[in-house]
Amino acid sequence: MATTFLTKEALGVEQIEPALTPPSDHAVLPKRPKLGSGKARTKKREIPEGLWTKCPSCASMIFDKELDENLKVCPKCQHHFPIGSRERIHSLVETCTFEEMDADMTSVDFLKFTAYKTKLDRDRKATNLKDAVITGICKIGVHRVALGVMDFSFLGGSMGSVVGEKLTRLIERGTEGNWPVIIISTSGGARMQEGSTSLMQMAKTSAALAYHAQARLPYLSVLTNNSYGGVMASYAALGDLILAEPAAMIGFAGPRVIKDTTHADLPPGFQTSEFLLDHGLIDAIVPRKEMKEQFVKYLDYLDAGGNPVLPK
Repeated sequence: MATTFLTKEALGVEQIEPALTPPSDHAVLPKRPKLGSGKARTKKREIPEGLWTKCPSCASMIFDKELDENLKVCPKCQHHFPIGSRERIHSLVETCTFEEMDADMTSVDFLKFTAYKTKLDRDRKATNLKDAVITGICKIGVHRVALGVMDFSFLGGSMGSVVGEKLTRLIERGTEGNWPVIIISTSGGARMQEGSTSLMQMAKTSAALAYHAQARLPYLSVLTNNSYGGVMASYAALGDLILAEPAAMIGFAGPRVIKDTTHADLPPGFQTSEFLLDHGLIDAIVPRKEMKEQFVKYLDYLDAGGNPVLPK
């Protein structure tokens, strides 16, 4: 079929326009889709990673920047997220006053324990830490303090020979300088990859604290989630004041192990900081945002005028 043209000569128009352009023999007309055929196309809203965090307590979505500004505490339900040791130090000490001690001390795989060296290298790269504790001398308010802060992200905050040695040196330095000692603990316990050497750190740190107490100097122990095992069985439980963050899990062994051993039902809230406060193990529960302020008040009282008022 040929294309038909109309001329507009009668109207005085010389232009020729096509009146009809039929489809060619090879043209394929689109088919109308059948109902129910194929999957419905929906727009999926993509949320970039690293911008929001879901609170495990109240299920709220929290903007990461807001969470960081709130010291990793949920602004709605006050759930305390884990916080790194350097972040915690920054929130507590006066600006540019922290002098780190033994920063290059690292653990050695002297027992050739399976995959221990690999795990050490992995966590050093992931956390940018040499081991599970940072120690140093700083100022909190007007007080010169020997401060140690553990980090759970490095092998679960486990106490090996390096952790024990760094804390012992910190306590001894505090005793020599006539300064209070504050240790903030978070740990799964002694480091099994170092065998009995890790258990020796319990006695070593406890002995250093005994000399510190003989000098009538204050020691504040802070328990955070989680505080377990050999750490809780040694220096973490020896504070003149023992403080804890809200809802922290604290104990020697986990609830499951205790229940399987005793074959008894455990009380509600067993091993939480609130339960332990009610039963006299700890002295106060202090929210993270109030920790610095409370440190200053406690140290003002314990070290009034430079003369400790602790009982003999």
